Amino acid sequence: MKITVSINLGGYSFNIDEDAYAELKRYLKNLELHFAEEESASEILSDIETRVAELFRGRLTAYKHVITMDDVHYAISVLGTPEDISNNERTSARDKFSSPAYHRMYRDPDKRIIGGVCAGMGAYWNLEPWIVRIIFLALAMAGGLGILLYLILYIVIPEAKTTSQKIEMKGEPVNIHNIKESVKKEFDTVTKNMKL
Repeated sequence: MKITVSINLGGYSFNIDEDAYAELKRYLKNLELHFAEEESASEILSDIETRVAELFRGRLTAYKHVITMDDVHYAISVLGTPEDISNNERTSARDKFSSPAYHRMYRDPDKRIIGGVCAGMGAYWNLEPWIVRIIFLALAMAGGLGILLYLILYIVIPEAKTTSQKIEMKGEPVNIHNIKESVKKEFDTVTKNMKL
């Protein structure tokens, strides 16, 4: 018999056994200490907690309602540890593509002109969004197929709302290094826009 603790992580409530809770708390405290010098530390930690919650939700089933030590170790192995990124802040192309990433198509709200479909498709296929826009424009001029196709894709493709979804859209692994880089990029953009 084990004692379980109820926690709120990334906006979701979880029951977690006592040993797993201690391990998770230690991991999050190490991340907090690692990112203490960053300007956007609270946003980075919030996005990491949200990603941990997503991983935990994927591990729960109709028959498994409690997060265990294996689940915490799984989340840590997916995200990485501060030590993994402290030695080498820049990942080489070989390291970037050595671990498979979940690649999913989303609408890109950051680079959208109308609905983000073309920007999302461009990010998914690693193309400039203007190339996809030209294709849709050519299809629209050739009988309106482009407009119909765009509307269907707008309804079917979800919008990338979280940081992890924006990273998945690009086909990169959702780990603490990529979360940190994404949040720093957004933070710098907001800071730059506020100074204008």
